[in-house]
Amino acid sequence: MAVVERTHEKWEGNVEDLRGLVSDRAMNGETLLLNMGPHHPSTHGVLRLLLELDGEEVVTCIPDIGYLHTGIEKTIESKTYEKALVCTDRMDYLAPLSNNMVYSMAVEKLGGIDVPERGQVIRVIMLELMRLSSHLVWLGTHALDLGAMSVFLYCFREREKILEMFEMNSGQRLMTSYIRPGGVWRDIAPEFLPALELFLSYFPERIDDYEALLTNNPIWIDRTQGVGVIEPQDALAWGLSGPSLRGSGVNWDIRKSTPYSGYEKYEFDVPLGEHGDVYDRFIVRVREMRESIKILQQAMKNIPGGHFRSNDRKFVPPPRSELGQSMEAVIHHFKLWTEGYSLPDQEVYAAIESPRGEIGCYLHGTGGNKPRRCHFKTPSFINIQALRDVTKGHMVADIVAIIGSLDFTLGDCDR
Repeated sequence: MAVVERTHEKWEGNVEDLRGLVSDRAMNGETLLLNMGPHHPSTHGVLRLLLELDGEEVVTCIPDIGYLHTGIEKTIESKTYEKALVCTDRMDYLAPLSNNMVYSMAVEKLGGIDVPERGQVIRVIMLELMRLSSHLVWLGTHALDLGAMSVFLYCFREREKILEMFEMNSGQRLMTSYIRPGGVWRDIAPEFLPALELFLSYFPERIDDYEALLTNNPIWIDRTQGVGVIEPQDALAWGLSGPSLRGSGVNWDIRKSTPYSGYEKYEFDVPLGEHGDVYDRFIVRVREMRESIKILQQAMKNIPGGHFRSNDRKFVPPPRSELGQSMEAVIHHFKLWTEGYSLPDQEVYAAIESPRGEIGCYLHGTGGNKPRRCHFKTPSFINIQALRDVTKGHMVADIVAIIGSLDFTLGDCDR
């Protein structure tokens, strides 16, 4: 951490730029200005926090994002709809399949592309595995930030099994580009369902282990209960979503409110908190992992036969098996990947429930093969704004707990 000297001449930049952002005491040199990040490990990425401190008490906390800006939205606007999909993996890099899904849904809505039932069920399975994978990273790193090292090792042990299952189907462990407009890239591998069944047979006991280490741990309770409280009305006013919203007791889950990919067919509960503090957000995510297990068990029993991707050859390449037998298939494949397909000059919006909350995709077609505008509403970008008010009056050490409880990724913020 780099300390900004109290003498204003030592501040890198014009101190007047801070007027209105920090208190008058900071302008007079009575409180300390301190940079936390952008390379501090507990900021979960390249996030810079400008802190104004009175001793160890936080007076002001100003998030400074943009260090991971990649121009993904503008890159998508320069590519055909199919080729742009790989860009979405790189936004929320801990939940790439969620990014694939919301973009694919927007393209399908714009082009009227159907998704077969088998493709819908496979999507649900992969999305819930992605939710588990993301929550495991969150729980492991959140616990590590607060000094619980064993939980980190246990969580990554289970996450490794999930990444292996992703690799079975897509050939990639993380940036899978597996969910695509019209369905999924290819059918599930023969060894996938046995691996998933084995994983689900022991994973509930592993969640019990995490809770045995943390839920009633007096140190964990002391560090999390009553810390970073977000009142329900504030959570709604800030536009929070996901576990950060449900931890404050607000019952809002897009899988329930606006079901997609057949989520209305699955029985599962939406865990809610009661106090809106760091501890409640922890409990909500742990319970969400148990609900994901329920969804996965139901989906496994009801995978239908048939196609895994739309048969509309205008939008979907021919099966690989046809390329060695049909010249028409080769030509179609070539034209689809070089020219792409055209979608109407219309506007659409699609949204899903990612592990971090509502992620939405706005697409404006041109009548051609590239979008005029592509914009993502990402939960991390919105949830991170709560830091300024939630941290006020807490100790510096509490900031680490609050950051972890909001579970944002900077790729999801900056894009």
